[in-house]
This record gives sequence, C-alpha cells and structure tokens, in this order.
Amino acid sequence: MKKYSPIGELSEFATGYAETLAKTTGHIACITDKDTIIAVSGGSKKEFLEQDVSTELEKLMEDKEVYTSKENSDMAMPITKNDKSEKKYNSQIVYPIISNGDTIGTVILMSKDTNTKMNEVEKKVAQSAATFLASQMEI
Repeated sequence: MKKYSPIGELSEFATGYAETLAKTTGHIACITDKDTIIAVSGGSKKEFLEQDVSTELEKLMEDKEVYTSKENSDMAMPITKNDKSEKKYNSQIVYPIISNGDTIGTVILMSKDTNTKMNEVEKKVAQSAATFLASQMEI
C-alpha cells in the first residue's frame, strides 16, 4: 500500500509547474510532498524524482520555515536521504507549501553554478508557486 499524499494527486500538475519554474528561473526546480520528490525539472530526474526527502527537509517542513542557503554560501541543505554531506548546490531556496495550516510539501529552487545567488526574485517565485499549489489543494 502506498501512503496517501494530498499533493501527490497534483503530480502531473506539479510536473508542469516545475518545468515552468525551471524555464523561468534557469534553476533546478523540485516540488515535494511530505515524503518524496514528486516533480523535477532542470536537473537529473534520476537523482531526485521519487527519492525520499532528507531529515533536514522534513524538519524544515515541520517548522514551516522558508530556507535560503546562508548568504548563498557553501552550505546547502541535503534534499534527499541519499544526499551525503557533499556540497552539490551553491544556492537554494526551499519554500513550504501550506494548506489549511499544515505543510503538505515544498517548492525548491537550486543552482550548481558557483556564481549564482538566490535573491528576493527567486524567493517570490518560490512563494508564488507554493501559494498557488496550496490553493489547488483547497479547491
């Protein structure tokens, strides 16, 4: 039996949204539910799609926190349980998808480019995506 995921019902829709995010921002875009990555664009599907989310990402969802890698430095949060502590991403934004007061997933923008910095524009794009996906759950 597979665990029920409210955002998983939107996986086809989430895939299209991830593709749009990746094309618009030029970054890797991932959309997760509480347990796994359900949509990826701009990066390796094999590396992310249907992988379990990391303990750090679960904690972030639990706390309903928005995460931007500190000053876009070398510290990037592991996204999947398979991520070792090696530094793969130079900058990240993780935005929780909150529906009816509960976190049901995240929108993640990442970049491997050493010169890329996430700024307010990327933060707003991730926030818009998270808000929109949450609103789809409430319909």
